[in-house]
Amino acid sequence: MRQSVAPNRISHAASLASQANNATATSRLLEKKKEFEAVAALERASALFLKRIEGLADDCEVMADAGQVHGQVLEQWPLMFQSLSLFLNSREQHLSDPSDATVPLTGERLVRVPLDELQADASK
Repeated sequence: MRQSVAPNRISHAASLASQANNATATSRLLEKKKEFEAVAALERASALFLKRIEGLADDCEVMADAGQVHGQVLEQWPLMFQSLSLFLNSREQHLSDPSDATVPLTGERLVRVPLDELQADASK
């Protein structure tokens, strides 16, 4: 007697369905892998962008500090010109009146520098 092929056909149909499900799962897995790789690439790009922006922020802080220093230097120039003018006026007076030989011609004088005020201004 010959065996029936019906049970084999059912298992063959189940095998085909299993292969179809397997192919669908594989395609979904590939899609998810691509999606994960895209998200990972976006995360790497974002991290690189963050580093660049932080570098720019550091450069801006350095430039801001340099701007403050330049402003402080420029603030001192009028005082420098005033001091130079006073020295030149005293030299002209010394040249016109040579009887006063006690004042040195080189412009060397003792000057009191208000350190407390300078340190208070620097702390602001």
